[in-house]
Amino acid sequence: MADVIFLVDDDDGSREAMARTLERVGYDVQAFPDAQEALDRMRSGAPVDVVVSDVRMPGMDGYQLLRQVRAQWPGLPFLLVTAFADVEDAVAALQEGADDYLTKPVKVQELRQRVQLQLERRALSSENRRLRERLDKSFGFEGIVGHSRGMEEVLDRLRVVAPTRSTVLIVGESGTGKELVANALHQRSDRQDGPFIAVNCGAIPGEILESELFGHEKGAFTGAHQRRIGLIESASAGTLFLDEISELSADLQVKLLRVLEERVVTRVGGTTQFPIDFRLVAATNRELEKWVQAGSFRQDLYYRLKVVTLSIPPLRNRIDDIPLFVQHFLNHFNEEIGRHVKGVHPAVLTALKRHRWPGNVRELRNLVESLVLFAETDEITFEDLPVEYRVPTAAPPSPDGDHWQPRPMADIEKEAILRTLDYTDGHRARAASLLEIGLRTLQRKLKEYGEVKSNEIDDDP
Repeated sequence: MADVIFLVDDDDGSREAMARTLERVGYDVQAFPDAQEALDRMRSGAPVDVVVSDVRMPGMDGYQLLRQVRAQWPGLPFLLVTAFADVEDAVAALQEGADDYLTKPVKVQELRQRVQLQLERRALSSENRRLRERLDKSFGFEGIVGHSRGMEEVLDRLRVVAPTRSTVLIVGESGTGKELVANALHQRSDRQDGPFIAVNCGAIPGEILESELFGHEKGAFTGAHQRRIGLIESASAGTLFLDEISELSADLQVKLLRVLEERVVTRVGGTTQFPIDFRLVAATNRELEKWVQAGSFRQDLYYRLKVVTLSIPPLRNRIDDIPLFVQHFLNHFNEEIGRHVKGVHPAVLTALKRHRWPGNVRELRNLVESLVLFAETDEITFEDLPVEYRVPTAAPPSPDGDHWQPRPMADIEKEAILRTLDYTDGHRARAASLLEIGLRTLQRKLKEYGEVKSNEIDDDP
């Protein structure tokens, strides 16, 4: 289909000459002697790819038409045609949103070139937008892979909250990619040029973690030979990511709460308060609300952290993303290791979709790295999988499938319970309701399966 050019000029001779010039190279030219008529046609839904308009016209002039078009179709290319004496006015119009201008008398070749240039720019802009959408949908938002419903919901919330300064709590099992999500929040914020500092609160002993976070003055303790700026201060104008936030000691919880409330930090062994400006993103693989109820985590800090909550689904709940992950990791490790594995056999993907993935995305990443490292051909086959991935551990085939095998009723019951728990993201009260069994019956079954500890906090009935 030919590109549609709306040509607006009250001078019959000029309008007809420009129309013929553009039609000869294949454009569909819609010519109008009146700007209001052209605007009415656009409002009626008529297709248009470029507007070429004279400036001086009775009634609505070219400048007024430009403002109307920009208000309703901000991305539509718009060229002004002006007399040589009015060039200064045309340059001013560029500042109002015109894409280009031509001076009369209009040269044939110049008109065609300027129109073609605007069409190419528009096509390039559209293609860039489509590519960004595909990257966001398929290969992620700042590297996040996924297009399953659960991840789409996460990405939708992430897009909204990222440009703000709101504190975010990321919840998800180990290995689901919480730090990747935190980094994406940073990269899409107005702090992206500042530091992104990640701290694993569970990997650093409490007495050391305090100094790491808050810094210390010289002589604050044995071995403090010089002053040290803490990570909270270092994150100024950037983002501080505290992973495994539940592992903070009670004392550190109090100190962090004070920092968030007062926006100042005091170094260990010091008395001076230093103002700080950072965004806090925290993450946990625990159900913090239950820790609050048990008295293990401060309620006031909990509510400070959960201004916005992003819940990252486990891999077993987003099996449709597994093929994307596999290809993503194949590409990565091919480049890193120097291999040329092109893909995997469909049987491999089937097997991976049946695995339970206790280690989530991190487990899949490590598996693909191993498969690429030891691959003997350019395709990974079912036989290349470690034996534990060849045996279904989740979502076995339905009885109508070709590979169904009879199983004891106890196994079927266990599968139904565990898969329902997966469906409810581990919420036992909801799972019991869906299974139409009592909550205590469900808890007893889970203990029999070894899925819970005897001292684990139960859901409220």
